[in-house]
Amino acid sequence: MFPLSHFVLAATLTALVAASPHPSFLSIPLRRRASLTTADGAFDLEKALSHLAFSESKISAGLRALGSESDTPTVQPIRRDTGSVPLTDGSNVRWYGSISVGTPAVDFLVDFDTGSADLVLPASDCGSTCSGHTLYNPNASSTAVDLGKTFILSYGDGSSIPGEQYTDTVTIAGYTAPNQTLGAATQYSSSLQSSSFPADGLMGMAFESLSIYGANPVIQTLIANNVISDPVFAFKLASSGSELRIGGINSALYSGSLTYTPVTQQGFWQISGDSISANGNVALSSFSAVVDTGTTLIIGDLNTVGEFYSSLNATDLGNGFYTLGCDSMPSISISIGGTAFPLSSATFNLGTYPTGSSQCVGAIAATGSLGGTLILGDTFLLNVYAVFDVRQLRVGFATLA
Repeated sequence: MFPLSHFVLAATLTALVAASPHPSFLSIPLRRRASLTTADGAFDLEKALSHLAFSESKISAGLRALGSESDTPTVQPIRRDTGSVPLTDGSNVRWYGSISVGTPAVDFLVDFDTGSADLVLPASDCGSTCSGHTLYNPNASSTAVDLGKTFILSYGDGSSIPGEQYTDTVTIAGYTAPNQTLGAATQYSSSLQSSSFPADGLMGMAFESLSIYGANPVIQTLIANNVISDPVFAFKLASSGSELRIGGINSALYSGSLTYTPVTQQGFWQISGDSISANGNVALSSFSAVVDTGTTLIIGDLNTVGEFYSSLNATDLGNGFYTLGCDSMPSISISIGGTAFPLSSATFNLGTYPTGSSQCVGAIAATGSLGGTLILGDTFLLNVYAVFDVRQLRVGFATLA
């Protein structure tokens, strides 16, 4: 749909992994797919509504899966030091990079998603809905084991992804997860078809309690097999130099110190925030949020987002989005753990709407089915270095270097 930068993982990476069991880090880029802002600076409403619906249904399904365990309202191997996956951006909507699966190994591009827990790849018998993607063929892998179980990912918009469950060998950034449970999808929804989703599949990085397979996500498999010396992973998301680091933190990518806040509900990477301010004034205080690399926007329920924009005299477009004067877009900051993190104007301003007008769309959007939980997506994460600490159940943020 949109031109993308392409990369080839250097052959030296494989040689480096084989030669040294303790490299300081490895790099495999993340890509980012289509933007919600067009090339001429206009807001792409159709694409934004599609993304909003996908993110809403994904998080809502997770909240339902957690059920009564959640305090949020239920709604409709070799031990190595660190490994880094350089990330490529598909223009601000999803971040994806490379993993390999099976024996012999086959490379797949996956969306690294902290808002879900399962690895899903398109199966070799998927058919036309998976056209253009690299397909997973368990019959071609000597380490694949058919679990004799099916799965179905259902979304609030009525779409679904059915398939079968397998275990196989998965390698990411030089780390190998043996007997990793994955789903081989026999059909892709429109949101995952190659015309709008350049990655081949999804790799969830949340907790096992969110897994529809009832199995460890890839990161937890690495930890359970004592592969990672430090059970931490961290993201830098930016227009260039984006990176996923596994097994440690890249201190060169942030300035100052990290501010940590505890995970309040294990399932998602769910935390508590202090406030969201606009032009120095608190517009929203004391909130719960899911930190989600698989969502572009900051998303909240209708009342919460409406309250935020009411203090700014914004115009409600009636579809979850609001506009403000392009020459008077507010300065936004989000306070977590006692530290305020400002959002750049480029990440908060989604462009003009209607095209060519003097009104611009804000990147905090509303939906009707999240209860009181916010989703902190890339609108926030593009402004910070984010650390996900599995052992200590906490998330850390710092200003980008």
